[in-house]
Amino acid sequence: MELEEQMAIIRRGADEILLEGDLRTRLASGRPLRIKAGFDPTAPDLHLGHTVLLNKLRQFQDLGHHILFLIGDFTGRIGDPTGKSATRPPLTEEDIVANAATYREQVFRILDPERTEVVFNSAWMDGIGAAGMVQLAARHTVARMLERDDFHKRYVAQQPIAIHEFLYPLIQGYDSVVLRADVELGGTDQKFNLLVGRELQKQYGQPSQVILTMPILEGLDGVQKMSKSLGNYIGVQEPPNEMFGKIMSISDELMWRYYELLSWRPLPEIAALRAVAESGGRNPRDIKFDLGEELVDRFHGKEAGERARRNFVARFQQHRLPEDLPEVVLTAKDGGIPLPNLLKDAALVASTSEARSLLRQGAVRIDGERVDDPARQLPAGAEHVVQVGKRRVARIRVA
Repeated sequence: MELEEQMAIIRRGADEILLEGDLRTRLASGRPLRIKAGFDPTAPDLHLGHTVLLNKLRQFQDLGHHILFLIGDFTGRIGDPTGKSATRPPLTEEDIVANAATYREQVFRILDPERTEVVFNSAWMDGIGAAGMVQLAARHTVARMLERDDFHKRYVAQQPIAIHEFLYPLIQGYDSVVLRADVELGGTDQKFNLLVGRELQKQYGQPSQVILTMPILEGLDGVQKMSKSLGNYIGVQEPPNEMFGKIMSISDELMWRYYELLSWRPLPEIAALRAVAESGGRNPRDIKFDLGEELVDRFHGKEAGERARRNFVARFQQHRLPEDLPEVVLTAKDGGIPLPNLLKDAALVASTSEARSLLRQGAVRIDGERVDDPARQLPAGAEHVVQVGKRRVARIRVA
């Protein structure tokens, strides 16, 4: 592929490339570049916000470059201070191991496992020792650290900054030294850390890595960044119907942002879709259907998106139940199951306390009728269609 064609693919959706001239030179060399992106295993599941970086990694991969998917099992023990107004507690060793295992499974829904090298920074950081850490810390100054926006704000506000937080960007940068990264990807909020990597590589006598930052994807609300803690996320492991329904809930304007950052469609094709929608030639809802199908197919296999689309239309436009409505069989105790327990055991809610809250809000329907009594039980021998909110629904048989 010609250099300009490669650059057009790499630029797509990117916020900044530092330095673009360096990237051109390395691409022109014809050798496979070493492309690094790091993820701390802070949660057991990834969401579409994470896939903005993963998509860019896949584009580099398809251009013939070597992907280094770094799981920050060592840095996860420190806790990334980026954007934090207070010191973040480190993860436990058990959480790190469990979350890292699920990351590997999820990323290969986008990346080609045959062309991806998964690395853990504990492999070199566990052996660096106290003397090595002191030597690494000597390569950066406190003044430079306080140039970072979040550190500076906390310092001015006289809020605590723990010494170990300064180590995080140093270790992230040292990862680039060990891996001899040509390019490192990160969100726009990671720019300071990525620049530290450039500086450390220079100090260790290596060519400084190119930095490519990607925008932070807004969540379903279109305002805050996608985050599980904010409840505005779409998880890559969510069931097809749930994923499709959430995509359909985003605004028409936010849809174009999702198209640019999440879709594989060429940009001219997306521009043409937008033009026809704005001219009234096609309903934006139908264009959103296409986006939902594409993303569900990516994470759940071919034709999963089409089934989710049919189910969505059946449920919300034709008021019919989806064709693949899951059936759950639960065992009654003492002749019945309290509704909060039933909802939790059927995986329609995360906890009985959430179930009781949703019942009181009137967000639960049984066989189409709203129920709001948390003390109600369903007797053994019955089968019901139970719906929580707009998207969570199951056929439940009480045995």
